[in-house]
Amino acid sequence: MMHETKEMTLGEGLILYRQKISILKKGYVQESYRIASLLKSRHASKKMRDFRSPDIATIRDERLAQINSRTGTCISPSTVRLEMSLLSNLFDVGRIEWGVCDSNPVTNVRKPKAAPGRDRRLTAREERQILRYCHAHPTADLYVLVVLAIETAMRQGELLKLEWEHINLQRRIAHLPDTKNGSKRDVPLSLKARDALIQLGAKTKGQVFSYTANGLKSAWRIMLQRLGIEDLHFHDLRHEACSRLFELGTLDIMEIAAISGHKSLAMLKRYTHLKAAKLVKKLEGNKHRGQQVVISHLVPYPAVANQTPAGVVVRVLDFEGIVGRGATAEQALQSAQDALLRHLMVSLRDKRPIPAPDQYLEQVDDSEIIMLDPLCLSTAQGTPTGLTLF
Repeated sequence: MMHETKEMTLGEGLILYRQKISILKKGYVQESYRIASLLKSRHASKKMRDFRSPDIATIRDERLAQINSRTGTCISPSTVRLEMSLLSNLFDVGRIEWGVCDSNPVTNVRKPKAAPGRDRRLTAREERQILRYCHAHPTADLYVLVVLAIETAMRQGELLKLEWEHINLQRRIAHLPDTKNGSKRDVPLSLKARDALIQLGAKTKGQVFSYTANGLKSAWRIMLQRLGIEDLHFHDLRHEACSRLFELGTLDIMEIAAISGHKSLAMLKRYTHLKAAKLVKKLEGNKHRGQQVVISHLVPYPAVANQTPAGVVVRVLDFEGIVGRGATAEQALQSAQDALLRHLMVSLRDKRPIPAPDQYLEQVDDSEIIMLDPLCLSTAQGTPTGLTLF
């Protein structure tokens, strides 16, 4: 007697897949969103057994042409690639375990080209703006979350699931018993990360943070809007942390992978975008190291000039109290240049930290900014050369 052939539509298969397969995954919530999108397709009512490769290609092309209601732009190739991977897994399960199709029609269909990995780095000014905002935020968790993300390279989900019983402040270790890739790991805490945790008031047990994923997403979005920072994701802090670990120059790639939790070194490379400024120092090696240290700090800094009843005042924006005054603009600029040079040299002598240019938080019209070079020469009339508009 012939066995009855099972029939199942794509929509029914997706729903069953969500109930039986997706529910077991750490990325269940994200995969549920992808399934919900595919269930809206006009192909959801078609039987899985009747799908051929051209049908999958049509779904791919239709999705690529759709507009994302949230962003107002086309659905990203990365999103469609993930949906195609989901469909491929569904058809494999349907063929092997459920007997509702005879082959996997996704196998031979081209996936959209993967978008290049994000290389967004956090600028010094953005970091200062964000930390100042978070420090003043009524929820202390936000500041500590940002500090830990930058200092430890932990994922957002790992941070939000941190428990006090897994944190050893004395040894400066945070234990992660359950991570995205399924393995546990211990994350070293820098002094800055440890001190940030202590500010919360260390406990013996319970969740470290009260934020949910949606709550943090909302707080992050509101903060960026108020600060006027564009195109910065919370996950970019992990990019930044990994890049900084490489830039230390004291850790090899396997040690960094142990900290960040990357199983694939290729993936770790995608997260790491070294700053060219760090590489310049390596090019010189140990030659003239003292000279390199001095010259690297004697660079132009942004300043603004204002006319007052008493004359012209020039303020260097990255420093408190570095001001030049004069009856004319030329005299005020020369005075500010001398004050800047003197401050930089005294700071180097006393081994005090010197901020890199363009870290000021003051709101200034870019058109009014001038770049003040501490090493520029003066003309016979006293006007500094090398003074350029920002």
